[in-house]
Amino acid sequence: MDKTLLSILVCPLSKTSLVFDPEKMELACTASGLAYPIRDGVPIMLESEARLMTADEKLAKMDFHKD
Repeated sequence: MDKTLLSILVCPLSKTSLVFDPEKMELACTASGLAYPIRDGVPIMLESEARLMTADEKLAKMDFHKD
């Protein structure tokens, strides 16, 4: 994921920054609890395409985002 693009993108619901998960190929928002898929290198920033993260996933992303 391009770091410049990642620094520009925000969650459409919470307007907060996103965390890139290379294993799942998605952008996660800990504020809204949604993970947006990346398909063919394109982030799909639609709420209807996002999946709801579990509480454990949100905590893990929050810890990762602190680093």
